[in-house]
Amino acid sequence: MNDAARSGQADVPADALALARFVDHTLLKPEARTADVTALVEEGVRLGVFSVCISPTFVAHAARVAAGRIAVATVCGFPSGKHVSAVKAAEAARAVADGADEVDMVIDVGAAKEGAFDAVRADIAAVRAAVPAEHLLKVIIEAAALTDDEIVAVCQAAQDAGADFVKTSTGFHPAGGASVRAVELMAQTVGGALGVKASGGVRTLDDALAMIRAGATRLGLSGTAGVLAGFSGQAAPAGDSGY
Repeated sequence: MNDAARSGQADVPADALALARFVDHTLLKPEARTADVTALVEEGVRLGVFSVCISPTFVAHAARVAAGRIAVATVCGFPSGKHVSAVKAAEAARAVADGADEVDMVIDVGAAKEGAFDAVRADIAAVRAAVPAEHLLKVIIEAAALTDDEIVAVCQAAQDAGADFVKTSTGFHPAGGASVRAVELMAQTVGGALGVKASGGVRTLDDALAMIRAGATRLGLSGTAGVLAGFSGQAAPAGDSGY
């Protein structure tokens, strides 16, 4: 794993191959089928991305198809975060047992809005305890639904609870996805101790590079081929996997 994949400030990539190493190639549509996941993994390998991110029901299949050629990430408590901590922890543990290398969990956004940051920290800690240290834990904070002060407090809670990354968005919240402002604030808060993942609405090369300049060290993309093609001016379809 490269240093930028886990944490710290990353150099802005100068070509498609370098950008691909930032990418979690994502398919989280509810109607996704096994064949779609197979195609996602093969495309991810071909594009040279860091990982694929798929729903928990597909982890075992994705891990078999990936066969060590690419990392496998999944989600936990997704997309609402309104699961009790023990359920999130069990889901995360099952994902790791099925072959997931990384788990992206959703916080209880309502708890954050209430200022119950001790509860947010405990929720993250419960999942961290279920995910072995050699497996990355990313914490989805749903930044578009939070104030600046809430973003800072949630990022601090994630760091205190032992997370490896903070992540902007599920891509499914009506408030929106990633923003440069949120990424900047998240990166400033964790100060390089955690990685920062921008996800949700990152659809063009300009979007992707702006997020990295703001401090993102990982990107969640569904239209990866189209974003990477921006380096050569190709008109590849952007795609949309609901992320």
